[in-house]
Amino acid sequence: MTSDDTCELLCLDAVKADSLRRRQPDPENLERAAEGAKALADPTRLGLAVALRDAADECCVCDLAFVIGRQDKLVSHHLRLLRGAGLAASRKDGRMVLYRLTERGEEMLESVLPRAGAGLLAR
Repeated sequence: MTSDDTCELLCLDAVKADSLRRRQPDPENLERAAEGAKALADPTRLGLAVALRDAADECCVCDLAFVIGRQDKLVSHHLRLLRGAGLAASRKDGRMVLYRLTERGEEMLESVLPRAGAGLLAR
């Protein structure tokens, strides 16, 4: 049985394959990148990341809940996941928790959903 997705002949280009293999990120970096990508794969978290990016400053959970139209407990949950993936950071200010995107979060978000006017997602 043949498939359009596999070679029908073993044709290893050893020099090319070895060069590519040596340049592969280590498994820990791949895992970290995959966790970040998974964090942005959820529409709620993606919306939160966009709101944080567009705010260009810190936002409290209450503001973010209003912006994306979700309950604050759900927003807190999703923000914790973004923070756990290294895409957001938080700090307490009295009784408020303020969030911001990390540099890594900004970079990953830009690759998934560029700022308006970048042309990649024009309708």
